[in-house]
Amino acid sequence: MNGSAKILIIDDERQILRTLQTALATHDYEIRGAGNGLDGLILFREWRPDLVITDLSMPEMSGVELCREIRAVAETPIIVLSVRNQEGAKVAALDAGADDYVTKPFNVQELKARVRAQLRRISTQQAPATQSVHVGDFEIDVPQHRVSVRGEDVHLTPKQFDLLLYMAHHDGQVLTHRALLKAVWGASATEQPEYLRVAIGQLRKKLGENGNSYILTEPWVGYRFCAKLETTQAL
Repeated sequence: MNGSAKILIIDDERQILRTLQTALATHDYEIRGAGNGLDGLILFREWRPDLVITDLSMPEMSGVELCREIRAVAETPIIVLSVRNQEGAKVAALDAGADDYVTKPFNVQELKARVRAQLRRISTQQAPATQSVHVGDFEIDVPQHRVSVRGEDVHLTPKQFDLLLYMAHHDGQVLTHRALLKAVWGASATEQPEYLRVAIGQLRKKLGENGNSYILTEPWVGYRFCAKLETTQAL
């Protein structure tokens, strides 16, 4: 991205707000914060940040509602912060438009990596479109339906190719079961999780010994694609 990225942090816990503002400011990001969802939405509309980090449980407006409001007007990346027993709210936030999540208590370095991944994704989407998608270890020739990983050809069926291409376009991003089913098989398949389970298993197998490292399982939620092994980390 050109210039310093603008990051909006929304959390009603002042200690977390201060910690994140301090940690991210060291990377020359421009940071602003809000203590509840409604104030965060107002600041979002006025300031138009490049990325939003928000808690899920907040006064005035929940993180899920906030995601929905932001998605109605913008494609700005959203990272949600959740506690371990908020699986339902986490999935609801992702379905409402959030791009990623970090579970509290979280490692600041992990959160920074998530931020960098989302900002890289913006830059990739803003780059001129080409007939090939090159992300991490993957080279995907869309017209020819050809895939190579670290220079080695990988032969995929049409559905496997479509699934990989969709995930590659969302490198580093959590993708829910429902989102993947809708994108690859259509809206009528969102209640057919076995389609996705089988296809992911086949795709991992064809990617060889690194298949489980390229496609990570997010328990109860979906999957995360990591296009480059060196950046893959345990969650």
